Amino acid sequence: MNLYNHSQAKSSCGFGLIAQLDGIQSQQLIKTAVSALTRMTHRGAVNADGKTGDGCGITIQLSSSFFTPIARAYGGMPNSRFAVGLIFLNPNEAEAKKQRRILEKEIARETMEVLGWRQVPIDPSVCGDVATESLPTIEQIVVQAPSGWGEHDMERRLFMARRRASDLISDEHYYVCSLSNLVIVYKALVVPKYLAEFYPDLQDPLMQSAICLFHQRFSTNTAPMWKYAQPFRYLAHN
Repeated sequence: MNLYNHSQAKSSCGFGLIAQLDGIQSQQLIKTAVSALTRMTHRGAVNADGKTGDGCGITIQLSSSFFTPIARAYGGMPNSRFAVGLIFLNPNEAEAKKQRRILEKEIARETMEVLGWRQVPIDPSVCGDVATESLPTIEQIVVQAPSGWGEHDMERRLFMARRRASDLISDEHYYVCSLSNLVIVYKALVVPKYLAEFYPDLQDPLMQSAICLFHQRFSTNTAPMWKYAQPFRYLAHN
């Protein structure tokens, strides 16, 4: 008896969510999420170069153990709320500079301070030819809120700044993967087994989270692009 029926065949993304019930952040949870993501490679396509995928990524909590020292190094004040955004910028430095300036201006309009920009460590050698040709400049922006703000006060202001900046920047390379004081997204146009190699941050013992949302995209009516890799800012869509 043949159990297969072509009418039951479906192609869709793969995603998952794991959480530490006690809320304690750990590097082990991130490792587990990346391992689980790797096991969903079959949910997306792989280009003929063997490395360029439909895109994959992970959403984790903004790791205090990893990012607080960075914020302090940029002049962040103790006990002040800070946020980090992971931004795809135009690979042309002149264009990237304009995009940084626009985003900084909109953040300043929301009475927040940009502490600095961090060049995210990446390993482009794990990218395929297609992904390499469209590889954006990948940086993190570190933002500080005035004293006395609650976490959701900052989230609302960051949302407004991000949306206004996006309206002013018309560039397929530019994309704000996340801009939050609660979570951060690491995503790339690579197959899952290379995600943590592409972003060494994810292997750092200080990078910790109690919640991990991970996603392997399956492209349907859109060609794979860096900005279309998932998760999106707060969800994984299937």
